[in-house]
Amino acid sequence: MEDKIKAALDEIRIMLQADGGDLELVSIEGMTVNVRLKGACGSCPHALITLKQGVEEHLKQNVDPAIIVERAE
Repeated sequence: MEDKIKAALDEIRIMLQADGGDLELVSIEGMTVNVRLKGACGSCPHALITLKQGVEEHLKQNVDPAIIVERAE
């Protein structure tokens, strides 16, 4: 499953990079994926929305519906 998560995150990274941001996979603990938002995304006031409605939803649809994404500092 780790390879699927990494591949799905790479798809999201393309969109984030287009807006001057990025993300880094910090860890996978069971069904919880911890990521660090970087660049413009790291300081954006809408970062939580990007994390939950963007990254988490993409992983739920493409990897497993039980995945939870949390923001690592």
